[in-house]
Amino acid sequence: MAAARTDAGLRVAPPLSLYAHLPWCVKKCPYCDFNSHASGPNGPAEARYVAALIADLELELPRIRGRAITSLFIGGGTPSLFSGRALAGLLEAFRARLHLAPGIEITLEANPGSAEAARFDAYRRAGVNRLSIGAQSFNARHLRALGRGHNAAEARRAIELARQAGFENLNIDLMFGLPGQTVEAALADLETAVEPGPAHISWYQLTIEPNTVFYRRPPPLPTEDRLWEIETAGQRYLKQRGYRHYEISAYAQAGRRCLHNLNYWQFGDYLGLGAGADSKLTAIDGSGVERRRRHRLPERYMALAGSAAAISETRRLSQADLVFEFMLNAMRLSAGVASALFSERTGLPATALGQAAKRAVRRGLLSMDNGIIRPTATGRRYLNDLLEIFLA
Repeated sequence: MAAARTDAGLRVAPPLSLYAHLPWCVKKCPYCDFNSHASGPNGPAEARYVAALIADLELELPRIRGRAITSLFIGGGTPSLFSGRALAGLLEAFRARLHLAPGIEITLEANPGSAEAARFDAYRRAGVNRLSIGAQSFNARHLRALGRGHNAAEARRAIELARQAGFENLNIDLMFGLPGQTVEAALADLETAVEPGPAHISWYQLTIEPNTVFYRRPPPLPTEDRLWEIETAGQRYLKQRGYRHYEISAYAQAGRRCLHNLNYWQFGDYLGLGAGADSKLTAIDGSGVERRRRHRLPERYMALAGSAAAISETRRLSQADLVFEFMLNAMRLSAGVASALFSERTGLPATALGQAAKRAVRRGLLSMDNGIIRPTATGRRYLNDLLEIFLA
């Protein structure tokens, strides 16, 4: 496979992000299919896990040598179960071993529970400059239906404490399509979220995933027609309040898009550390793009971290994989991407999109005008239909 090159013949490395997965939660929510585990009465194994993450990073350093980290995201699980001291130690270890780009975006996911919110000041002092609060709803009935461990008052209080701690770059996570949810209830959630003026809102539909409690015992969800009413009403409201709908479930004030997630959607590289974490790295020798996954169980991961045995799966992407995975990410963006980015990030000529792109255009799902590849309004609504066309 030909590598993407500059005019001087040098490889163009994609931007590189770092993701650290902290897998523990107080309890497992019935809708959650992420790699998360109940922490038990003693809480997460902070010291052992931080040491494992550092050992994991040191194993990977030769693969990313000389490359700057453009964004850093600490997700989970519930990373805010970790103390400020543990997070500060982890970030200091990252700074000592990596070149972090000036002004790097450092995001931490947090739950609104009282114990977690009390740590916000410490996270800010440790260097976290973007906080993502998983409110999910401000409606007491819906929070109970989702099995959340906080109430509406705690969610509001967490946002207030985040502001007091100095987090100007604040994201609020919300769900819609909740059991029995009406259009009015969904809009009420958005109004509560928008009121303190967060920089970013992630508003996404509850979906029933395999291997969850909801999959085994599905709750009564809104009909397709009701979901469409909720989504269109919410989009109108957020637009009126100054939030740009730049990705399927992401809405941002001007200049406040999530840089870390943008790198995923633009098919950049990322190094994933932690239990079950995924990586996508472009080899600096031009030999292709490789995906790696770590062992998902925390105890096994901690026992193996720092050795090649911690990697449970390695896969080199084929040409067909590259085409599909690029479109899988890029077509989430409302504005699409420049066609030149396809070649730059995959090393393939634009013609590799081939007949699939032509079929998508004929079906009214894709636009390829003026050097921009973007989903049409129909393509955004029926994204799975668009992506299926690019499956080998």
